[in-house]
Amino acid sequence: MIVNRPELRQIAGVKVLNLLGLALAAGLFAGCSKPDAAMTLHPLTVDDLLPKHAQPKLPTMKLYLGAEMLDAELALTEQEEMTGMMFRTNILETDAMLFVLPQPQRASFWMKNCPESISAAYITTDGVIQEIHHLEQNDTNSVVAARDNIQFVLETKEGWFGRHNIAPGTVITTEKGALADTFLRGRQ
Repeated sequence: MIVNRPELRQIAGVKVLNLLGLALAAGLFAGCSKPDAAMTLHPLTVDDLLPKHAQPKLPTMKLYLGAEMLDAELALTEQEEMTGMMFRTNILETDAMLFVLPQPQRASFWMKNCPESISAAYITTDGVIQEIHHLEQNDTNSVVAARDNIQFVLETKEGWFGRHNIAPGTVITTEKGALADTFLRGRQ
């Protein structure tokens, strides 16, 4: 993200000013001629920023939920998080994706471009599942956490948590130890 890179802060500001200047200049030099359709500027929409296809399978890690084990894909970057399980079909009982959020927050997930419903566990930094939600296929309404200290979200096939007797209060660990030790060491 540009804001986190000091050497790019000034450049980003200059680009915005340059773009505004270019837009004004283009308007002055265009005169009264009919604008070219290719040159017409359109404001970006949310859909313009969203992924257009499923992402390839991400690297995985074993997660332990009590006596259960999942080999979960790891959504670690902003782009991987944004794409998530969008456009994926035929989600299997063994499919899962762990989202590692940049900081504790009131997590909010939606199902735009997700053709299958899923279940999502909202998890605090200590690895404890606090909430489990049903996320309805293609629903563009966000499912917002009740708490503001969610650091991880685990998505699975719809109903997986219930079928495997996993409930709020369950602690999740990885093959490398606690979630915080595995993913947050050095970030806090």
